[in-house]
Amino acid sequence: MLDVGFIGAGTVGTALAIRLSARGYPVVAAASRTYASAVKLARSIPGCQALTSLQGVADVADLVFITTPDDAIGQVVGRMRWRQGQSVVHCSGADSTEVLEPARVLGARVGAFHPLQTFAGVQQAIDNLTGSTFAVEAEEPLRSTLKGMAEALEGHWIELKANDKVLYHASAVIACNYLVTLVKLATDLWQNFGVPREEAVKSLMPLLQGTLNNLETIGIPDALTGPIARGDVGTVRKHLDALDQSAPSVVTTYRELGLQTVAVALAKGKIDEARAKEMRTLLDQARK
Repeated sequence: MLDVGFIGAGTVGTALAIRLSARGYPVVAAASRTYASAVKLARSIPGCQALTSLQGVADVADLVFITTPDDAIGQVVGRMRWRQGQSVVHCSGADSTEVLEPARVLGARVGAFHPLQTFAGVQQAIDNLTGSTFAVEAEEPLRSTLKGMAEALEGHWIELKANDKVLYHASAVIACNYLVTLVKLATDLWQNFGVPREEAVKSLMPLLQGTLNNLETIGIPDALTGPIARGDVGTVRKHLDALDQSAPSVVTTYRELGLQTVAVALAKGKIDEARAKEMRTLLDQARK
C-alpha cells in the first residue's frame, strides 16, 4: 500500500489522516505551516512522523495530500521537488487539478479528493468524515486509488471534471454555509418576541431535522411544505407585512427565496399556474 503524507495539519488534513490511518493506510509523515501543528497530528497516528520541512513529506511519501488553505495550494506545489510516478492530491472543493500543474510537469500524478462535508472543528470533522461523499478528479491509476479511499471511509464518490468544480462547490456553499445563515436569520426573528438565540435554535432543531429527513426519504419537490406549497397567499402577505415592520432587512431574502420556492410548489402539484402567478406577483411587489 502507498505511503501517505500530509502537507497541512488543519481540520481537514487531520481528520482525513486519522481516518485513513484507522482504515489501514500508512500515514508516514506530516508537515504544516507550524511544526507544532504537525506534531499534534503525528501524535494521533501510529508511525507518523512530524517533519519541519514540507519537502520532507514529498521525499518520503508516495501519495501526498495537500490540505492547506486553497489559496496556498499553488504556492506549495510550485516550490516542491516532485518525482516521477508520485501522486499529489489536493482537497479543495473549488480548485481543479490545474493548480497542481507544477507537479504534473515533473512527472507526478495529480488529483483532487474533496470531502463533501462540513467541518466546524477537528473532532466534528473526524466524526462526520465517515460516510461522506467524495468528489474525485484524477486520471488512472490515481483515480481508482482515490475511489478506493472513499470506499474505505465507508463513503461514496462522484467523478468531476475540471470545469465542474466551481459550480459543485457553490452548490455545497448554498446547501451548507447558507443554511447556517438562514437559521441565524430565523432565530433573529425570535428575539423580537423575547426568546434568546440558543433557545430558538433548540426549538427549531426538530423542524430542521424533520425537513432533512423528508429530503432524504421523499426528495424534492415532495419534501416542500408551508404556505407557498399550499398556495396560501394570505399567509405570505402577513409574513411580508410583519417583516416589513420588524425586520425589514430580511424582506429581500424572504422574497427571493419565496420566488424560487414557487417553482418547487408547482412541481409538487399542489398549486396551479394561476395561484403561482398570484404568489409571484405578491413576492415581486415586495422588492419595490
